[in-house]
Amino acid sequence: MIKCPNPILVGILGASSFVGTSLMQRLTELPMTVVAFTRHNTRKSSQRVEWRKLESELPFSQKINTDCAIPLWVCLAPIAILPKYFNLLETHGVQRLVVLSSTSRFTKQGSSDLSEQLLVRHVAEAEARTQEWAERCGIEWIILRPTLIYGSGQDRNIAEITRFIRRFGFFPVLGKACGLRQPIHVQDVAGACLSALQSTTVTNRAYNISGAETLPYSEMVTRIFTMLGKKPRLVSIPLWMFSAAVFAARGIPRYRKWSSAMAERMNCDMVFDHSEIKRDFEFQPRKFMLSKEDFPS
Repeated sequence: MIKCPNPILVGILGASSFVGTSLMQRLTELPMTVVAFTRHNTRKSSQRVEWRKLESELPFSQKINTDCAIPLWVCLAPIAILPKYFNLLETHGVQRLVVLSSTSRFTKQGSSDLSEQLLVRHVAEAEARTQEWAERCGIEWIILRPTLIYGSGQDRNIAEITRFIRRFGFFPVLGKACGLRQPIHVQDVAGACLSALQSTTVTNRAYNISGAETLPYSEMVTRIFTMLGKKPRLVSIPLWMFSAAVFAARGIPRYRKWSSAMAERMNCDMVFDHSEIKRDFEFQPRKFMLSKEDFPS
Protein backbone atom coordinates (compact mmCIF):
# COMPACT_ATOMS: atom_id res chain seq x y z
CA MET A 1 0.00 0.00 0.00
CA ILE A 2 1.03 3.60 -0.57
CA LYS A 3 2.65 5.44 2.32
CA CYS A 4 1.50 9.00 2.93
CA PRO A 5 2.03 11.93 2.68
CA ASN A 6 4.88 11.75 0.14
CA PRO A 7 4.83 11.77 -2.79
CA ILE A 8 1.77 13.71 -3.94
CA LEU A 9 -1.18 11.44 -4.72
CA VAL A 10 -3.07 11.71 -8.00
CA GLY A 11 -6.36 9.88 -8.47
CA ILE A 12 -7.36 8.75 -11.96
CA LEU A 13 -10.78 7.61 -13.11
CA GLY A 14 -10.46 5.72 -16.38
CA ALA A 15 -6.82 4.84 -15.79
CA SER A 16 -7.00 1.78 -18.04
CA SER A 17 -7.98 3.87 -21.08
CA PHE A 18 -5.34 4.55 -23.70
CA VAL A 19 -5.12 8.20 -22.62
CA GLY A 20 -4.78 6.93 -19.06
CA THR A 21 -1.84 4.72 -20.00
CA SER A 22 0.02 7.66 -21.54
CA LEU A 23 -0.74 9.95 -18.61
CA MET A 24 0.33 7.41 -16.00
CA GLN A 25 3.68 6.98 -17.71
CA ARG A 26 4.26 10.71 -17.37
CA LEU A 27 3.05 10.89 -13.77
CA THR A 28 5.33 8.11 -12.57
CA GLU A 29 8.32 10.03 -13.92
CA LEU A 30 7.46 12.83 -11.47
CA PRO A 31 7.36 12.90 -7.65
CA MET A 32 3.77 11.72 -7.76
CA THR A 33 2.04 8.45 -6.99
CA VAL A 34 -0.99 7.33 -8.95
CA VAL A 35 -4.10 5.86 -7.38
CA ALA A 36 -5.81 4.24 -10.34
CA PHE A 37 -9.52 3.49 -10.00
CA THR A 38 -11.15 0.91 -12.26
CA ARG A 39 -14.46 -0.93 -12.21
CA HIS A 40 -12.69 -4.27 -12.39
CA ASN A 41 -9.44 -4.27 -10.45
CA THR A 42 -7.36 -7.03 -12.06
CA ARG A 43 -3.94 -5.38 -11.92
CA LYS A 44 -1.24 -5.57 -9.29
CA SER A 45 -0.18 -2.43 -7.46
CA SER A 46 3.43 -1.25 -7.50
CA GLN A 47 5.47 1.26 -5.56
CA ARG A 48 4.24 4.16 -7.70
CA VAL A 49 0.82 2.93 -8.83
CA GLU A 50 -1.95 1.58 -6.62
CA TRP A 51 -4.93 0.00 -8.35
CA ARG A 52 -8.26 0.20 -6.54
CA LYS A 53 -11.71 -1.07 -7.40
CA LEU A 54 -14.01 1.80 -8.27
CA GLU A 55 -16.88 2.18 -5.84
CA SER A 56 -19.63 4.56 -6.88
CA GLU A 57 -21.58 4.36 -3.63
CA LEU A 58 -18.89 5.40 -1.13
CA PRO A 59 -20.81 7.04 1.76
CA PHE A 60 -19.95 10.55 2.92
CA SER A 61 -19.69 9.23 6.46
CA GLN A 62 -16.72 6.99 5.59
CA LYS A 63 -13.59 8.26 7.30
CA ILE A 64 -10.26 8.50 5.56
CA ASN A 65 -6.78 9.43 6.74
CA THR A 66 -6.53 13.11 5.83
CA ASP A 67 -2.76 12.72 5.48
CA CYS A 68 -3.52 10.30 2.68
CA ALA A 69 -6.14 12.43 0.96
CA ILE A 70 -5.97 12.51 -2.84
CA PRO A 71 -5.91 16.23 -3.71
CA LEU A 72 -5.39 15.94 -7.47
CA TRP A 73 -7.73 14.04 -9.78
CA VAL A 74 -8.03 13.36 -13.50
CA CYS A 75 -11.19 11.90 -15.03
CA LEU A 76 -10.48 10.08 -18.29
CA ALA A 77 -13.64 7.99 -18.10
CA PRO A 78 -16.62 9.22 -20.16
CA ILE A 79 -17.61 12.55 -18.62
CA ALA A 80 -21.28 11.57 -18.67
CA ILE A 81 -20.64 9.13 -15.80
CA LEU A 82 -18.54 11.52 -13.71
CA PRO A 83 -21.41 12.99 -11.63
CA LYS A 84 -22.08 9.59 -10.02
CA TYR A 85 -18.56 9.75 -8.56
CA PHE A 86 -18.72 13.25 -7.06
CA ASN A 87 -19.28 11.59 -3.69
CA LEU A 88 -16.14 9.48 -4.05
CA LEU A 89 -13.98 12.47 -5.02
CA GLU A 90 -15.23 14.58 -2.14
CA THR A 91 -14.64 11.78 0.34
CA HIS A 92 -11.05 11.50 -0.83
CA GLY A 93 -10.40 15.23 -0.41
CA VAL A 94 -10.32 16.42 -4.01
CA GLN A 95 -8.90 19.92 -4.45
CA ARG A 96 -8.26 20.08 -8.20
CA LEU A 97 -9.96 18.12 -10.97
CA VAL A 98 -9.03 17.79 -14.65
CA VAL A 99 -11.76 16.29 -16.82
CA LEU A 100 -11.52 14.97 -20.36
CA SER A 101 -14.60 15.77 -22.43
CA SER A 102 -14.82 16.00 -26.23
CA THR A 103 -15.41 18.46 -29.05
CA SER A 104 -18.06 16.00 -30.24
CA ARG A 105 -20.46 17.81 -27.90
CA PHE A 106 -20.46 20.47 -30.64
CA THR A 107 -19.84 18.46 -33.84
CA LYS A 108 -22.58 15.89 -33.22
CA GLN A 109 -25.34 18.23 -32.09
CA GLY A 110 -27.01 18.10 -35.49
CA SER A 111 -26.34 14.41 -36.08
CA SER A 112 -28.92 12.39 -37.99
CA ASP A 113 -28.34 9.63 -35.42
CA LEU A 114 -30.65 10.12 -32.44
CA SER A 115 -28.37 8.10 -30.16
CA GLU A 116 -25.52 10.50 -30.95
CA GLN A 117 -27.74 13.49 -30.19
CA LEU A 118 -28.61 11.93 -26.84
CA LEU A 119 -24.96 11.21 -26.09
CA VAL A 120 -23.78 14.77 -26.72
CA ARG A 121 -26.67 16.13 -24.68
CA HIS A 122 -25.46 13.98 -21.78
CA VAL A 123 -21.91 15.25 -22.30
CA ALA A 124 -23.04 18.89 -22.21
CA GLU A 125 -25.16 18.25 -19.12
CA ALA A 126 -22.26 16.49 -17.38
CA GLU A 127 -19.95 19.42 -18.11
CA ALA A 128 -22.47 21.83 -16.60
CA ARG A 129 -23.05 19.63 -13.54
CA THR A 130 -19.31 19.24 -13.00
CA GLN A 131 -18.71 22.99 -13.09
CA GLU A 132 -21.63 23.71 -10.75
CA TRP A 133 -20.60 21.01 -8.25
CA ALA A 134 -16.91 21.96 -8.27
CA GLU A 135 -17.56 25.66 -7.76
CA ARG A 136 -20.11 24.98 -5.03
CA CYS A 137 -17.58 22.80 -3.20
CA GLY A 138 -14.59 25.09 -3.76
CA ILE A 139 -12.86 22.60 -6.06
CA GLU A 140 -10.63 23.85 -8.87
CA TRP A 141 -11.60 22.41 -12.26
CA ILE A 142 -10.30 22.27 -15.81
CA ILE A 143 -12.23 20.67 -18.69
CA LEU A 144 -10.33 19.62 -21.83
CA ARG A 145 -12.18 18.84 -25.06
CA PRO A 146 -9.90 17.08 -27.56
CA THR A 147 -10.66 16.61 -31.23
CA LEU A 148 -10.09 13.25 -32.95
CA ILE A 149 -7.59 11.35 -30.72
CA TYR A 150 -5.19 8.82 -32.20
CA GLY A 151 -2.07 6.94 -31.16
CA SER A 152 -0.77 3.78 -29.50
CA GLY A 153 -2.90 1.70 -31.87
CA GLN A 154 -5.75 1.76 -29.35
CA ASP A 155 -7.98 4.58 -30.55
CA ARG A 156 -11.33 4.12 -32.26
CA ASN A 157 -10.56 6.51 -35.09
CA ILE A 158 -7.27 6.17 -36.95
CA ALA A 159 -6.72 2.62 -35.69
CA GLU A 160 -10.06 1.48 -37.14
CA ILE A 161 -9.29 3.10 -40.49
CA THR A 162 -5.91 1.36 -40.45
CA ARG A 163 -7.47 -2.04 -39.74
CA PHE A 164 -9.93 -1.58 -42.60
CA ILE A 165 -7.17 -0.63 -45.06
CA ARG A 166 -5.00 -3.56 -44.02
CA ARG A 167 -7.87 -5.99 -44.45
CA PHE A 168 -9.50 -4.74 -47.66
CA GLY A 169 -6.82 -2.65 -49.39
CA PHE A 170 -9.14 0.32 -49.94
CA PHE A 171 -11.20 2.76 -47.87
CA PRO A 172 -14.75 3.93 -48.63
CA VAL A 173 -15.56 7.64 -48.46
CA LEU A 174 -18.68 9.70 -49.01
CA GLY A 175 -18.32 12.18 -51.86
CA LYS A 176 -15.05 14.11 -51.78
CA ALA A 177 -14.59 13.57 -48.01
CA CYS A 178 -13.41 17.17 -47.84
CA GLY A 179 -14.35 17.90 -44.23
CA LEU A 180 -11.43 19.31 -42.26
CA ARG A 181 -9.91 17.42 -39.34
CA GLN A 182 -7.29 18.12 -36.65
CA PRO A 183 -6.11 14.73 -35.35
CA ILE A 184 -4.44 14.98 -31.94
CA HIS A 185 -1.97 12.41 -30.63
CA VAL A 186 -2.78 10.68 -27.36
CA GLN A 187 0.53 11.77 -25.85
CA ASP A 188 -0.33 15.41 -26.56
CA VAL A 189 -3.69 14.90 -24.84
CA ALA A 190 -1.91 13.34 -21.85
CA GLY A 191 0.53 16.25 -21.82
CA ALA A 192 -2.35 18.75 -21.75
CA CYS A 193 -3.92 16.85 -18.84
CA LEU A 194 -0.65 16.97 -16.92
CA SER A 195 -0.15 20.69 -17.57
CA ALA A 196 -3.70 21.41 -16.39
CA LEU A 197 -3.16 19.26 -13.30
CA GLN A 198 0.08 21.02 -12.33
CA SER A 199 -0.99 24.60 -13.07
CA THR A 200 -1.04 26.96 -10.10
CA THR A 201 -2.34 29.98 -12.00
CA VAL A 202 -5.16 28.75 -14.24
CA THR A 203 -8.38 27.29 -12.92
CA ASN A 204 -12.09 26.96 -13.65
CA ARG A 205 -11.68 26.96 -17.44
CA ALA A 206 -12.74 24.76 -20.35
CA TYR A 207 -10.45 24.38 -23.36
CA ASN A 208 -10.79 22.87 -26.82
CA ILE A 209 -7.57 21.07 -27.75
CA SER A 210 -6.64 20.04 -31.28
CA GLY A 211 -3.71 18.79 -33.30
CA ALA A 212 -1.19 21.13 -34.94
CA GLU A 213 -2.34 20.30 -38.46
CA THR A 214 -5.64 20.87 -40.24
CA LEU A 215 -6.28 18.60 -43.22
CA PRO A 216 -9.23 17.21 -45.23
CA TYR A 217 -10.59 13.83 -44.19
CA SER A 218 -9.50 12.37 -47.54
CA GLU A 219 -5.92 13.58 -47.01
CA MET A 220 -5.89 12.11 -43.51
CA VAL A 221 -6.86 8.70 -44.92
CA THR A 222 -4.38 9.05 -47.80
CA ARG A 223 -1.56 9.58 -45.32
CA ILE A 224 -2.50 6.41 -43.49
CA PHE A 225 -2.17 4.47 -46.76
CA THR A 226 1.24 6.07 -47.34
CA MET A 227 2.45 5.36 -43.82
CA LEU A 228 1.39 1.74 -44.29
CA GLY A 229 3.44 1.62 -47.49
CA LYS A 230 0.33 1.15 -49.61
CA LYS A 231 -0.96 2.97 -52.68
CA PRO A 232 -3.94 5.13 -51.65
CA ARG A 233 -7.28 3.70 -52.80
CA LEU A 234 -10.20 5.85 -51.69
CA VAL A 235 -13.48 4.64 -53.15
CA SER A 236 -16.41 7.07 -53.19
CA ILE A 237 -19.71 5.32 -52.51
CA PRO A 238 -23.28 6.67 -52.03
CA LEU A 239 -24.81 7.17 -48.60
CA TRP A 240 -27.35 4.37 -49.05
CA MET A 241 -24.51 1.92 -49.53
CA PHE A 242 -22.77 3.25 -46.45
CA SER A 243 -25.98 2.85 -44.46
CA ALA A 244 -26.44 -0.76 -45.61
CA ALA A 245 -22.82 -1.63 -44.81
CA VAL A 246 -23.02 -0.02 -41.37
CA PHE A 247 -26.27 -1.85 -40.62
CA ALA A 248 -24.57 -5.17 -41.40
CA ALA A 249 -21.39 -4.27 -39.50
CA ARG A 250 -23.26 -3.41 -36.31
CA GLY A 251 -23.83 -7.09 -35.78
CA ILE A 252 -20.14 -7.30 -34.87
CA PRO A 253 -19.51 -6.11 -31.27
CA ARG A 254 -16.63 -3.75 -32.09
CA TYR A 255 -18.77 -1.94 -34.69
CA ARG A 256 -22.05 -1.82 -32.79
CA LYS A 257 -21.79 1.96 -32.29
CA TRP A 258 -21.18 2.75 -35.95
CA SER A 259 -23.79 4.78 -37.84
CA SER A 260 -24.26 6.36 -41.25
CA ALA A 261 -23.88 9.74 -39.54
CA MET A 262 -20.16 8.96 -39.36
CA ALA A 263 -20.02 8.98 -43.16
CA GLU A 264 -22.06 12.18 -43.40
CA ARG A 265 -19.49 13.97 -41.22
CA MET A 266 -16.70 13.15 -43.71
CA ASN A 267 -17.71 16.32 -45.56
CA CYS A 268 -18.20 18.49 -42.48
CA ASP A 269 -15.45 20.69 -41.03
CA MET A 270 -14.52 19.90 -37.42
CA VAL A 271 -11.99 22.59 -36.64
CA PHE A 272 -11.28 24.04 -33.21
CA ASP A 273 -8.87 26.78 -32.21
CA HIS A 274 -6.44 25.81 -29.44
CA SER A 275 -4.79 29.21 -29.03
CA GLU A 276 -6.16 29.67 -25.50
CA ILE A 277 -4.61 26.51 -24.10
CA LYS A 278 -1.43 27.24 -26.04
CA ARG A 279 -1.28 30.61 -24.30
CA ASP A 280 -2.07 29.31 -20.81
CA PHE A 281 -0.17 26.00 -20.82
CA GLU A 282 2.36 26.39 -23.66
CA PHE A 283 0.51 23.60 -25.46
CA GLN A 284 2.51 22.45 -28.50
CA PRO A 285 0.79 19.53 -30.28
CA ARG A 286 2.47 17.62 -33.10
CA LYS A 287 1.46 17.38 -36.76
CA PHE A 288 -0.42 14.30 -37.95
CA MET A 289 2.09 11.50 -38.23
CA LEU A 290 1.99 7.82 -37.30
CA SER A 291 4.91 5.90 -35.84
CA LYS A 292 5.11 2.11 -35.69
CA GLU A 293 3.77 2.25 -32.13
CA ASP A 294 0.64 4.05 -33.35
CA PHE A 295 -0.49 1.26 -35.65
CA PRO A 296 -2.77 -1.42 -34.19
CA SER A 297 -1.15 -4.82 -33.80
